[in-house]
Amino acid sequence: MNMLVPSRRAALLLSLLASIASAAPKATAPVVAAAPGELAIYTARPLASFHVSVADFESQAVLSGDSATVPKPDNAQVAASVVSVHVSGKDAGDDALTLHWKDAWYANLRIEGGTPVDLRPYLRQGVLALDLKVDNLAKGGMGFKLNCGKDCERKLPFLVEGRALAGKGWRHLVFPMRCFVREGDDFSAVPQPFALDGNGSGDVAIANVKLQTSGKPNASCPDYRTESVTPAMLDESWSIEWWLPRHQAKLKEIARRKAGKESTGVVFIGDSITEGWEKSGAKVWDANYKQFNGLALGFGGDRTENVLWRLQHGEVDGIDPKVAVLMLGTNNTGSRQENPLTTAAGIKRDIDELRKRLPHTRILLLAIFPRDEKPDGAARRRNQQVNAIVARLADNKRVFFLDINKVFLDADGVLSKSIMPDLLHPNQAGYALWAEAMAPELQRLMAMPRLPARPQ
Repeated sequence: MNMLVPSRRAALLLSLLASIASAAPKATAPVVAAAPGELAIYTARPLASFHVSVADFESQAVLSGDSATVPKPDNAQVAASVVSVHVSGKDAGDDALTLHWKDAWYANLRIEGGTPVDLRPYLRQGVLALDLKVDNLAKGGMGFKLNCGKDCERKLPFLVEGRALAGKGWRHLVFPMRCFVREGDDFSAVPQPFALDGNGSGDVAIANVKLQTSGKPNASCPDYRTESVTPAMLDESWSIEWWLPRHQAKLKEIARRKAGKESTGVVFIGDSITEGWEKSGAKVWDANYKQFNGLALGFGGDRTENVLWRLQHGEVDGIDPKVAVLMLGTNNTGSRQENPLTTAAGIKRDIDELRKRLPHTRILLLAIFPRDEKPDGAARRRNQQVNAIVARLADNKRVFFLDINKVFLDADGVLSKSIMPDLLHPNQAGYALWAEAMAPELQRLMAMPRLPARPQ
C-alpha cells in the first residue's frame, strides 16, 4: 500500500466539519514502563506477565502448551468453523506462532492479559517490526491490530499484501507506528499490544514481534485522514467475489430501466442496512416503494469511500429520481473506529457527488442507525457524534436531514434484538419501523416540484 498525501480538498472538508473530537479517557490502571529502544511483544514467548490467546467472535482459549483451539459454544452460529494456534518455528523449533482458521467469520491471535504497558515512547518515530510467513490465504483475509486505550483499537488491513506473500516463506516487515495512531488516542496503558486478525480461511505464522523507538519502514498504509473521501472498491476477503459483480448488475438494471424509459422515483444508497431492503425488508419494500419503482443501491460492508467509487462509476447515471435516500457511515465508525469528523467528511463528499450527478434530485440524509445494545456503547456513541455533525449539511432545499433513531429504541435507549437481532441490521419488523417513521418526510419531498438543475 502506498501512503496517500492529504489533498487540499480533504483538508478543507475536515476543517469545515471540525467540531467534535474528544480525547480517549485517561487510564488509571498500573502501567509497565516501556523498555528503552525496543519492546519485545513476542520473541519465542510473550512479553512478561502477558499470554497468548486465540479467539473467534463467540469464544476464546489461552495457549498453555503447544496448541490451543477455540471451543465451540452450544448452538454455535458457525458450527463448521475452526480457529486454533500452535507453537511453530522460524530460527528455532518453538520461536513462532501459527494461527490457523477455516470458514471463520473472525479469527484472532493476540498478546494480552498482563499489566498494561505504556507504548507512548514508540509513537513518534517508532515502528512495529515482525517476521511473517503466509502459508495460505487464498480464501481469507488478515490484518494487524493494536489497542489504543479504553474502547479503542487500531486495525491495519493486510489482505492484498498478505495474499501476495503466500508461499514465499518468512518476510521481515516494518510498519511505521503512524499506521496505528490517531488524534486523541491514549497509548499510556495498553492491555493488548498486538493482535493478528483473520477471516475466511488461512494459515499465517508470526515471530519476533517488537515495537522499536526508531526504524526504517519497508511497508506502509493508507492515510487515515483522507481514506474516507478517497474513492475505492471494497477490498475485503468476503467481498472480493461478489462486490464488483453486484455493481455491474446494478449498472445493467439501470441500463434496462433507461432503455425501457422507466422512471425511478426514489433511490436508496448505502451499506448492508440498505442492501437489506432486498432481503429481510423485501416485503416492506414492495408495500412502500414498489409504487415509485424504487431502486436499492446498498452494498454490505461499504464505507463512505466505497459508495463514492460506485457513484463515480455510474451507479446513478441514467436515472433521475425525485428523492435519493442516503444512509451510511456505520462501517467507518465501527470496523475502522474512525474519528467522527473523518466519517462526516466522507458523507459530505458523497452528498457532493450525488448533487453533481443528480442535479434535479432532493437528498434525504438519514442519521446513522443506532448499534450496540446500550446507549453508552462505543460504536453507538461514535455514530451519534457523526449524526450531530452531518445534520448541519442540510440546507432544506436540496439536502434534508432526518433522524428516526428513536423508533428503534426503548425509553432507556436500549436497542432490542427483536428489531435488530445482531444489534446492527434490522429484521422485517425493523424495516417496517423505518418505512413508517420516514414516510411523512419522504412523501413530502416526493410531492415537491422537481428541482432546477442549479440553485436559484
